[in-house]
Amino acid sequence: MLTARKNTYLFIVLLMCISIVSCAQTSKKLSIIRTGADQTNLYIAKLKGKKIAIVANQTSVISNGVNFIHLVDSLFSLDINIKKVFAPEHGFRGTKDAGEYVQDGIDTKTNLPIISLYGKNKKPSKSQLKGIDLVIFDIQDVGTRFYTYISTLHYVMEACSESSIPLIVLDRPNPNGHYIDGPILEPEYQSFVGMHPVPVVYGMTIGEYAKMINGENWLKNGVQAKLTVIPLKNYTHNSEYILPIKPSPNLPNTKAINLYPSLCFFEGTNVSVGRGTNNQFQMYGSPFLDIKSNFSFTPTPNEGSKNPKHAYTICYGEDLRGTKKLDILDLSWLIKAKKQNKTKIFFNSFFTKLAGTTKLQSQIEDKVPLKDIKLSWHKDLELFKRMRAKYLIYE
Repeated sequence: MLTARKNTYLFIVLLMCISIVSCAQTSKKLSIIRTGADQTNLYIAKLKGKKIAIVANQTSVISNGVNFIHLVDSLFSLDINIKKVFAPEHGFRGTKDAGEYVQDGIDTKTNLPIISLYGKNKKPSKSQLKGIDLVIFDIQDVGTRFYTYISTLHYVMEACSESSIPLIVLDRPNPNGHYIDGPILEPEYQSFVGMHPVPVVYGMTIGEYAKMINGENWLKNGVQAKLTVIPLKNYTHNSEYILPIKPSPNLPNTKAINLYPSLCFFEGTNVSVGRGTNNQFQMYGSPFLDIKSNFSFTPTPNEGSKNPKHAYTICYGEDLRGTKKLDILDLSWLIKAKKQNKTKIFFNSFFTKLAGTTKLQSQIEDKVPLKDIKLSWHKDLELFKRMRAKYLIYE
């Protein structure tokens, strides 16, 4: 145990040296993106002598460019006084299904208590934060409104504010940060898959988003978190960034992450997005589509999808693994599938939560042309972009 801790300590020291040396790099094109967590030298002093809680999952790692170590393990090895870990949807190690209840537990590696923020409560309680001096938030986001980690961020900020506990957000790149698109969420359709009046794709890192939550007074009763963002280095919103660890069980690679904002709408229909296969969010299909296609797949239970839609049933649809990288929200596949649907019911009640409005379903059912659907978002998107600009850290 002592040897392992010593090796981890040496890794952290090496990482801190690399972070300092990287400051001398002058070519942005050749520079490696450093996450907030990677830059240990920027925040380690803030943690000394404090009782710490960490909001983390499997993506909460630091790297020297080759190897990775979990943030909790690294700080634990440096004798930072971590008291507990809060875990979001999918759990601390990121293996739970979408929407699956996550229970409290103990981390077998560090013996730290793990408190679920996707079980009996989604917001840390005052009793759970009792005795904590500082909270660290470090979770990889994918820049899409219905991806629930920004909802967890909201509740953590609110809880920290109400208990007068400072919050440090270790920033991470947004793999979908290169564009902004989609309908703006309307307040009456607020839910855990959409808490704020932002478009489906909002083009901000999670650190920038935290600043916007504070600045727009979105927390309950207008409270504000005492927020510090440890920024990225060598990053712009157009930077190419391949996530080293999948952010959730059903986003296995870069293609799935890029297609996710467009394909997730299928979760509110009778069409599968490949859960129960190894190509989740890289294809779509259903037994109910009247489609002339040789492409098919059969979902079966697997990690991250114990009960996939249309389990053990052949689904006919379209393979999207060869599509080019998207810089728009592409609804063409959704509209095509609605036209090909052979059943009376295509949409379910979850669709409105995902869209954040009833208008999108009505437009598709009324066969409004796609260009007109997108035009209907234009005014609200321009207003959002002006609001967003106030909170940007990066170009």
